[in-house]
Amino acid sequence: MADIRGFRGFRYDLGTVGSLSDVVAPPYDVVDAALQKQLYDSSPYNAIRLELTRDEAGDDEINNKYTRAANTLREWVLANVVRQDTARGLYVYEQEYTVEGKTFTRRGFLARVRLEPFGQGKIYPHEQTMSGPKEDRLKLYRATGFNLSPVFGLYPDGNDEVFQVLEPLIRSAPPLVAKDHLGVTNRLWVVTDSAAVSKVIGLMGPKPVYIADGHHRYETGVKYLEERREAGEVPDDEAAPNFCLMMLVGMSDPGLLILPTHRLVSGLASSITAPQLEEVLKENFDILERTGTDEQAAWEHVQMDGAQATLAFGTVADGQWIVAKFRTPELMAALAPNQSDDWRALGVSILHKVVLDRLLREKVGGTPVCKYVHLLSEVTDATAKKQCQIACLVPPATMGHVEQIAGNGEKMPPKSTYFYPKLLTGMVYNSLKKD
Repeated sequence: MADIRGFRGFRYDLGTVGSLSDVVAPPYDVVDAALQKQLYDSSPYNAIRLELTRDEAGDDEINNKYTRAANTLREWVLANVVRQDTARGLYVYEQEYTVEGKTFTRRGFLARVRLEPFGQGKIYPHEQTMSGPKEDRLKLYRATGFNLSPVFGLYPDGNDEVFQVLEPLIRSAPPLVAKDHLGVTNRLWVVTDSAAVSKVIGLMGPKPVYIADGHHRYETGVKYLEERREAGEVPDDEAAPNFCLMMLVGMSDPGLLILPTHRLVSGLASSITAPQLEEVLKENFDILERTGTDEQAAWEHVQMDGAQATLAFGTVADGQWIVAKFRTPELMAALAPNQSDDWRALGVSILHKVVLDRLLREKVGGTPVCKYVHLLSEVTDATAKKQCQIACLVPPATMGHVEQIAGNGEKMPPKSTYFYPKLLTGMVYNSLKKD
């Protein structure tokens, strides 16, 4: 059962920092050096100074980016730049965004969610994690004692019963608003009505939660809890380290969008043309269409087909695009014998297991390396600049895939899903020390 709590979040004093738009930041994993500098320059109180602090010359084990983040946060709290709310509550968080000309609104609520190791309760991961990001986040947790950015969780709620409790309480009050660097409008309301909070907690109790984004942060929270228990700093089951900050969104929310994650492939032993790629694929794929230099037509074919087994490939050497459909599921069964049929049917699974790890390695040579992008315009730009050898357009996984595969206790291949937009850091912080 999902065990959630209202909490007393830490939020910016806008009378001190000015506009909320100037102090919020994306999570660490989508911030490059240029954006980091832009955010640093936007305000001396921008959340990037906590979430992804700059390295400096002379950093060592005692003085480093993690200790700087901790010192900065401590100074902000002492100066009331960041204040803890006086009442426990849930934080309704809404994001309005536009993708390829269409506007969506996604909404959920931020709460504390009890941590439990994967496989021991009703919180399910859906993607594999890597050790590097977890070690980075653990150092930050140790130094600051805070969840700075939320985990993104999904729960089944076909009747929207959870949000129906919150809806009347937020529409009568103006939200706090922040617009991020991508033009996404972020709105936040605080709900402290104890009856409503209790009802939401009760409704959430029987529901499973599937991690959409923030797997590294969640697993880091579990590790941090273990460390604090060993240190004797977790006096009971209600102590703050038992929980993590999580955004919870109903899986039927109309604004919940999963973008595809396309692959830009390099590292092959030689360049490859479309006829050569067809020769590589022919034993396992049917060629459905050749769209010449029109990547838009290739992508539209993939979208209209709707099958996970249908992929599009652009060969940079000759600028040609083909659409191909996988037709030998028995090969996937042989290559991934320990995975379920649902896992083996995913487009990203087929691409990696069959095309990248098997066919291209054996018939072209080299070691395929992927760069990941989400928009067709990014693919077009990369191929025009010849930044890869093959561009692979992959259909997005669906909420059904997430629920089925995670519910089986399996994890999708890395970069199987991209829930856009990212949740901002700085809308509300959660202390891992104070209740």
